[in-house]
Amino acid sequence: MTADIGNWSETTIAGHPCYLFEPEKRNPHGYVGLYLHGVHLGRLQDKLEFVAQFEKYGLPVVVPISQRSWWTDRICPEFDPQISAQQHLLENVLPFIAEKYDARPPQIGLFGTSMGGQGALRLAYKFPDKFPVVAAISPAIDYQERMRRDDDDPLWLQYDRPEEARQDSATLHIHPLNWPRNQFFCCCGDDIDWWESSERLRMKLYSLGVPHTCELELCGGGHGFTYYGMMAPRVMQFVYESLEKERRRIV
Repeated sequence: MTADIGNWSETTIAGHPCYLFEPEKRNPHGYVGLYLHGVHLGRLQDKLEFVAQFEKYGLPVVVPISQRSWWTDRICPEFDPQISAQQHLLENVLPFIAEKYDARPPQIGLFGTSMGGQGALRLAYKFPDKFPVVAAISPAIDYQERMRRDDDDPLWLQYDRPEEARQDSATLHIHPLNWPRNQFFCCCGDDIDWWESSERLRMKLYSLGVPHTCELELCGGGHGFTYYGMMAPRVMQFVYESLEKERRRIV
């Protein structure tokens, strides 16, 4: 395993593991990043492209671990037999951030990759007041396709059929009048599994007149940390600048 870069530590939140990053100098406005990992539980601890951005913006980052839960509001046995990943985030992780960092919405920037990217978008669409700032890299939006490809996929323990999963996907949770004020998503043009679902999301947001920013043309590595790392500077700049907009926003 590659050595950690920067100041990382490990803790538990309600019995579940969570990694914490602390920058050398924290930003003056109390902003915190909340990162949702992908299905392979890929680490950020050894990803210089991300850590450099966390340091640049003075951003503490909280990384809860939810196994292959897809960050849904369904029970995922390998994560927890009694609470969903969504419940864990809302009922345990957000209060932890409030207690440890004295940060509450809209001071929290939500972002994720792949499984975590779609989870970030879906959570922001369902709870835009809690997550007004969201960014997703290579979001695996139409995850029902995994069920069609693999009869043993863990998603079969959450949904009875692919159509049931589709109805719970991020795109189906967009409200035409209530959406996160700051949303960005990107997907590599060579990502054969997930690019089309990002394009469908873009088309729906455009048709509804929902403000958003996306990058679906740039290619660089397909699906994985090669592309994630390439997009890290743009994504974290968007997150930080959006948090600044929220701070200055007149209610």
